[in-house]
Amino acid sequence: MNTRETHPSHLTEAEPPSPSPLGSGRRVLRVVALASTVPYLGLKTLWLCGSHLGIPEGSVLREPGPFFMAANSVTSAMDACVILLVFVLTRPWGIRVPGPLLTVPVFVATGLLTPILLGFPGQLLVRALGFGTDPTGQAAREPFLDPWVFHVVYAGFSIQGLALAALFVPYARERWGWAWRGVTGERLPSSTGVVAAAAAAAGLAVAGVSLYWAFGGAAGLGAERAAAYCADTAVVSAVHAACAVAAGAGALLLARGGTLRAVWSLGLAWVGGAATLSWGAWMTIAALGPQLDAGEGPPGTTVLIYAGQMITGLLAGTVLIRFLATRRPA
Repeated sequence: MNTRETHPSHLTEAEPPSPSPLGSGRRVLRVVALASTVPYLGLKTLWLCGSHLGIPEGSVLREPGPFFMAANSVTSAMDACVILLVFVLTRPWGIRVPGPLLTVPVFVATGLLTPILLGFPGQLLVRALGFGTDPTGQAAREPFLDPWVFHVVYAGFSIQGLALAALFVPYARERWGWAWRGVTGERLPSSTGVVAAAAAAAGLAVAGVSLYWAFGGAAGLGAERAAAYCADTAVVSAVHAACAVAAGAGALLLARGGTLRAVWSLGLAWVGGAATLSWGAWMTIAALGPQLDAGEGPPGTTVLIYAGQMITGLLAGTVLIRFLATRRPA
């Protein structure tokens, strides 16, 4: 075995292993993952064709502008990419796809779906406990989408996230399993430690503000968003706080080394970094675009938190890449 340090290029240029036969469980997961894209893609297609299914009278979505049409087209294409990912993860030729062409979209998918996987069940739980959205306050706000749309779409996203994770883990174990075998090992260079510390600091700052909002704090939210506070929004803020902490903790654990199993540190950095980077970028794009309800855009403090999420994710991702570059194939 070559004992020199592995360079990142070697990770992507190494000869991929031969694909293993696809078991019945993964075949079922493939069908589930493909089926889970139908609700979102179906609704988006109908809306692009002019249908008002799920859009109540009085909603601004009844007369969509160019930005809304473009956003629907882009998000439809993003969900359609899940179909391609599923086939990459389950077809024999998928094992030969260059690493970056697979890991980048999987990283983004992880980032966008993780807060939904955590937040949607959390919202259902608080509603079941009687802490959901106030019906009076909900009725006072202008209609946007019928409630069933959110349930159908987010249930589909949740199933999609679970199925993709269940397909990606065995694929990654077969192709890159050596990267997370054993413990984290030796401490990474001090420069990487500085990056990890910065990721942890940024993550804690984001988590602190997010938890402040989760417990009802209104400073920095703007009048409209502060008035919309409820248990549902509190769950969302708490989930983003957890993801930011996970990103920073994962980066620190990878940088410091030690006897902790590498899979746990990698998992925290991957999931937390992906969630903070992807959602921070997604919300920044939404904040900079035109507001569909012609209301006030997010205040500067909120945009700074989105930027903090992106910074946390980028720093955690940098540590993650540096750690993987030091691993040696078995």
